[in-house]
Amino acid sequence: MVKDTDDEGGAPTEFAYENHSFSPLRRSRSKSFGLDEDNPVASKSRRVTVEDVADKGDSKRYFEPCPDAGWTLQEGQTSFERYQRYKEGEGEDEWAPFCDKEEWGLAEWLVKSLGQTGTDEFLKLPITQNRTKPSFHNNRSFLQKVDELPHGPAWSCKKVSVKGNRTDENGQSLHEDVELWMRDPVECIKDLIGNPLFKEHMVYAPSRAYQDKAGSQRLIDDMWTADWWWDKQKELPQGATIAPIILASDKTMLSQFRGDKSAWPVYLSIGNIAKEKQRQTSARATVLIGYLPATKLDCFTSDARSLAGYRLFHRCMSLLLEPLVAAGEDGVDMVCADSYIRRVYPILAAYVADFPEQCLIACCKENCCPKCLVAANERGNPLNSLMRDAELTKEILERRRSGQHPVEFDEYGLRAVFKPFWANLPHTDIFMAFTPDLLHQLHKGVFKDHLVKWCLDIVGEDEIDAHFKTIPDYPGLRHFKKGISNIKQWTGTEHKEMQRVFMALITGAVPSQVVIVVRALLDFCYYARLHTHTSESLDALENALTVFHTHKDVLQELAVREHFNIPKLHQLSHYVQSIKLFGAADGFNTELPERLHIDFAKKAYRASNKRDYEEQMVLWLQRQESIFWRTTYLEWYNSDSDDKNEGFDGVPVVSQDIIHVLAKTAPHPRQSVQHLETMHGAIDFLPALKLFLQKHLPHNHIVPGPQDRFDIFRQVVIILPPDPRVSELPKCLRVRATPETLPSSSGRKPGSPKRFDMALVSSDGIQASKALLTLNAAVRVAQVRVLFRLPRQFGAYSRPLAYVEWFTLFREPDELSGLRQISCSTRHLRRNSAVIHVDEIIRPCHLIPKMGQLVNPMWTSANVYELASEFYLNTFIDLETFCMSTTIT
Repeated sequence: MVKDTDDEGGAPTEFAYENHSFSPLRRSRSKSFGLDEDNPVASKSRRVTVEDVADKGDSKRYFEPCPDAGWTLQEGQTSFERYQRYKEGEGEDEWAPFCDKEEWGLAEWLVKSLGQTGTDEFLKLPITQNRTKPSFHNNRSFLQKVDELPHGPAWSCKKVSVKGNRTDENGQSLHEDVELWMRDPVECIKDLIGNPLFKEHMVYAPSRAYQDKAGSQRLIDDMWTADWWWDKQKELPQGATIAPIILASDKTMLSQFRGDKSAWPVYLSIGNIAKEKQRQTSARATVLIGYLPATKLDCFTSDARSLAGYRLFHRCMSLLLEPLVAAGEDGVDMVCADSYIRRVYPILAAYVADFPEQCLIACCKENCCPKCLVAANERGNPLNSLMRDAELTKEILERRRSGQHPVEFDEYGLRAVFKPFWANLPHTDIFMAFTPDLLHQLHKGVFKDHLVKWCLDIVGEDEIDAHFKTIPDYPGLRHFKKGISNIKQWTGTEHKEMQRVFMALITGAVPSQVVIVVRALLDFCYYARLHTHTSESLDALENALTVFHTHKDVLQELAVREHFNIPKLHQLSHYVQSIKLFGAADGFNTELPERLHIDFAKKAYRASNKRDYEEQMVLWLQRQESIFWRTTYLEWYNSDSDDKNEGFDGVPVVSQDIIHVLAKTAPHPRQSVQHLETMHGAIDFLPALKLFLQKHLPHNHIVPGPQDRFDIFRQVVIILPPDPRVSELPKCLRVRATPETLPSSSGRKPGSPKRFDMALVSSDGIQASKALLTLNAAVRVAQVRVLFRLPRQFGAYSRPLAYVEWFTLFREPDELSGLRQISCSTRHLRRNSAVIHVDEIIRPCHLIPKMGQLVNPMWTSANVYELASEFYLNTFIDLETFCMSTTIT
């Protein structure tokens, strides 16, 4: 029995839990295959080191490795290798316990696609029994075979009894029994760090990365390039390997439309795995380790329920993470993904949670910052407050528990949780562990709930809606056809869609000082989303927040805000420190756990009978995990022997050129010049083509005329090389040139508006290359009207062409918004046009007209490019364009 005295005015809170555990797989016949204890000792040459390497792209990265980390002890065998040896020893083929490859494929489909009732119905179909004839005849026998497959760490349950402060009619204290479903986190870490499929994404020692050989330009992206891991390594024995634990927890609703069933999953990943891989939910680099009890605690009175919830959370988290105490102190020998054994110290490094849950973890009230000691009424000021100290906090809580009344207890806004789960976790500073929450703090919080609301109050809902309705089309951009004021349900994606157009939309509609405020916060949002940071980008991030605080008083002068004591706004002051400690913020976004809820909570709940569902959920998850484990094992087993021996060391070669892709066959062949002039608006097509032929085909004597016909393409796909600041993957973009199509006469097929996209084009007539991915004098904006090939009568000319209409060269950026200004380029009162090579197109871009305070009522999204004359280049349309427009490298 554990008893916490309630010093906040309520009754004592008592918890009791059963010491025994039980597994949901009571009928499981999964066989074990142990670790070979006679592993040969590894040679010193196999110690992991990081050398100077060329990064993906034409830039080099220089590394300063940590010499005393990640040493190997001896050779070992991964779980895949041990399972392969076990199967060979048993004389079984790779498909057992299923008969062959086809039956395994059927089993995989049944588990992933059908529930138990559906599986039973399918197996009882005559065609299944008479033709397919699987070795299992009903759902029960099928699941027995599935339960024979290997799976991850087993689930167990601890029952926690909570004694409340309410009494029944007999005067007896009410109590509530809750269940904590859990898996051993150390075993989960062994599975992650030893997964051969993560080998090329796994790092065992920290390094400092630089852009230059002198080491003056720091680079920070993954956790191993940041400061926390490097500094923590000094506290451990020489050669130790740290597994930086990343925890995430978030309560979520399970029932829809009716009912109030909820779950509280806890997820775990490790910083050794590259964040790009962690974000892939299909890779399962983030695993579920427990379900916390999501109870209402009706056995407590309303005034004591909140504190009891705090204490129950910390009690359950202590039980869940208990194995990490000894493992973090002494280390555990683990077989890693490269088949070598290391002494691994699993240490809690980062905790991903929204603001209320951060306060719950930090044992503080929600009107306080969970990271620092800023006063509750000063969170709107740019102060450098003292960070919370874990040891001091534990001391204050202990003094309060012993009956003292330390002044700091109230000054720090603490709750009477006397045994925080993090108190005994070695080498852990829980307050530093809280990472930036891009979804709730930036996209939903500061941007949508505050910045957009302020601008709505200044401009008015009707006018803001009119501005959004007028925004021109862009491939992949959401068009708010009805404005934004009537949207009731928002998602993180919609918040980011608004950010893409908000700067140019609001410029001119609000006072100049408000434009500066908007620009500062949007700059902060975009810099915070970068995947790789440099010293310059971190300075720019900090400067954006400074600019906001310098000019924010205008909002009070306009009476749209009384104060800036906003918790989420204050959290922005901790971003730079967190990025320096743990790496880029995109690796810790709460969007990931919210996406994981679908696979690990909502689908599992739907697979249950909705009664006593927790046990059914973990059993369903364990079977799903068994199928996933076997699938990945078979991929490894059936890979080429060279791949298996080399361990996936190959790095994919990514072209550093800009690639242009057109359809193999033109979807609109033999189109007339008249069609191009009327439907595509290419009114000067023939004169422009004549000039092109004179320049590029001087020996051609055929003059193009109205009789010629051209093969027309709808779009060109442009593949840009990876920008490490934004992504490690190439970027595929589209430039469209499609005329308007009318609805069918029957009305069954709707029509579509014309789409002639804007693009950045090489102004010197040279082929587009990575060097042109910047906004300089060698780049111009053009509207693409026609994508075509020259007919054969003009000779064999393989390069596809485009008819474009030019805009002027970039003028100086707008003084307030920083946006580049351009206008339509004309010659003799006609649009300045030309025929260019398609491969001179660098990428699509987005223009937004200067709307001012009131939008021209004649303008629509479809016609604004024709009616407006002055435009802003929308540099917020995506992160790549944003990076192009800045001087940050």
